[in-house]
Amino acid sequence: MIVAMRLCGWLGAVAVGLGTLSVAAMQRQAAAAPAVRDGAVKVAGFINDGAPYPECHASTIVEVSPGRLVAAWFGGTREGAPDVSIWVARHDGTRWLPATKVADGRQEDGTRHPTWNPVLFKAAAGPLFLFYKVGPSPSQWWGLFKTSTDGGATWSEAQRLAAPLLGPIKNKPVVLADGTWLSASSTEGTPTGWRAHFEASRDGGKTWQFIGPIDKGPQSLEAIQGSVLFLGGDRLLALLRTRNGVLAATRSADNGRTWSPLAPSGLPNPNSGTDALTLRDGRHLLVFNNSRPAAGRTSGPRYPLNVALSGDGERWDVVLTIESEPRPHGYAYPAVIQAADGLVHITYTWNRQRIKHVVIDPAALPPST
Repeated sequence: MIVAMRLCGWLGAVAVGLGTLSVAAMQRQAAAAPAVRDGAVKVAGFINDGAPYPECHASTIVEVSPGRLVAAWFGGTREGAPDVSIWVARHDGTRWLPATKVADGRQEDGTRHPTWNPVLFKAAAGPLFLFYKVGPSPSQWWGLFKTSTDGGATWSEAQRLAAPLLGPIKNKPVVLADGTWLSASSTEGTPTGWRAHFEASRDGGKTWQFIGPIDKGPQSLEAIQGSVLFLGGDRLLALLRTRNGVLAATRSADNGRTWSPLAPSGLPNPNSGTDALTLRDGRHLLVFNNSRPAAGRTSGPRYPLNVALSGDGERWDVVLTIESEPRPHGYAYPAVIQAADGLVHITYTWNRQRIKHVVIDPAALPPST
């Protein structure tokens, strides 16, 4: 294992100073953001109408070839119920095909556990990977994966990752310049609480290296479910969900081998998953709930759902409101990719009832600061 080391000097100082835009200013931006919606949003619709389960959550999306998409999520009676399974839908370039169940938590002894948080990932060469978790709860789950060589039509038998590896917990891995796959991962057990770490593979997913856990920093941030952004050279930034009312940030100056202690990013977070990516034009795009918990609480409303842009990973501008109408379960757990044609695809949970797919043109969004 590689233990995350405390980075010194400017790196820690920059991490503490992230997100110079105030929450109030971001909320004012969000109020104005719908003005660009008609020009930026190209497609918006549900993937899984008529699903055979009452609840679904935690979607993921990948492009397997130009114009061909695959999405996955978990669905069942309710999150954490034994019947919750992984469902996959393919887009044939024209429409989403009906979803099929591809994994569940049945055990050899006849018991059954829920499945959790699928993550789809495909490198330039090689098969499509589906990572997911099985277990009675997030504090007791284990990581597995399946592969597909036909774009998600059929899948291999599941393989279990060796502990302490869990695979990507919510968001997609990234491919570094040297070909390394880097996944943001995390644990939710006791007595250590929420702890973030990373997992890296230098042989196309055959073996993985555990990096961390990441120092919680002077504010003891409880963080999980990171997204990795590219800052140029060997510099990386990860943004993570917390139950402290803010998105946490950690930085690496050595291509993910070591990471700075967690620090508040300045971006709000209501204890809900986010996703982010570095666009091909160099800007950073974040999909998140622009809200925070009320005083004394660890969770807040999962609406609105917004898109923010940054030129440097420090200052963020809210440029688009995807959803804003209050609903009991809100709009949560976005996944985001940039397709071969440059368009950005976002999937997310719509009130725990459906998975919604939105396509935006990043060129139609306002410039980032």
